[in-house]
Amino acid sequence: MNIATTLKNSIAIAIGGFDGMHTGHQHLFDELGEHGTIVVIETGYANLTPKKERENFTHYPIVYLELDDIRHLDGEGFVKLLNEKFPSLKKIVVGYDFHFGKNRKYNFDDLKELFDGEVKVVDEVCLDGDSIHSHKIRAKLGIGDIKGANAFLGHNYTIRGSKEAGQGIGSKELVATINISSEEGFLVPKEGVYTTLTRIDDEEHYHPSVSFVGHRVTTDGSFAIESHLLDGKVGEVSKASISFVSFIRDNQKFNSLEELKKAIESDITIAKKELKFLEL
Repeated sequence: MNIATTLKNSIAIAIGGFDGMHTGHQHLFDELGEHGTIVVIETGYANLTPKKERENFTHYPIVYLELDDIRHLDGEGFVKLLNEKFPSLKKIVVGYDFHFGKNRKYNFDDLKELFDGEVKVVDEVCLDGDSIHSHKIRAKLGIGDIKGANAFLGHNYTIRGSKEAGQGIGSKELVATINISSEEGFLVPKEGVYTTLTRIDDEEHYHPSVSFVGHRVTTDGSFAIESHLLDGKVGEVSKASISFVSFIRDNQKFNSLEELKKAIESDITIAKKELKFLEL
């Protein structure tokens, strides 16, 4: 469906920043119905699902509004803009903490007064008594709490990047890895080694893998994001996605490549055990 058709046919919209497309966001999307559209207010600060990465976590079409283009609007102006963009609009879905308009002056009560249609306000979503927010997911990733972050997200945290050249010593003295760039705008988790699933190019399935994120303190000190495929299927690669499952250990410096190799072998054993029962 092209953008013009999406705008014309949308009966319901969900509005927000939606960085992460996490479990709380999905509760808003559940209120959209058949002819729904997600409206992302793009601030430029999204780093869990930067740019159009959000589209990987929903079947609804997404329309992007740049914050700089709308931040000057008052409440009436904002609602007028929505009505003009979506001529069939009958329902707006927002979260309990939604604010809009110049200086974030307006909230959902104002929206109910200004919009001639239904306004659905979705309450705070919690997991085990803890409210789900993007900033909490970022904090969990920052301390290596991948399982906690994934529970809030409702999916494995995933970063994507183009393949880049590595040191050249992996396949010769350690293990073969796929190295990807860190320039796509994704938040990089805490430095360390992770149990992961890696998708190559446009393949539909993921390969079981062990991934390293951080500075290569044992060798050249450079920063790297690299993944070793446990099934050994490494051919021509142009890009890859790394989906984080669990944290194995901190980044650490070893006295020799032999010590590093032994540590990697231990990492592989741990990852194989964890991934054994997953359907890939």
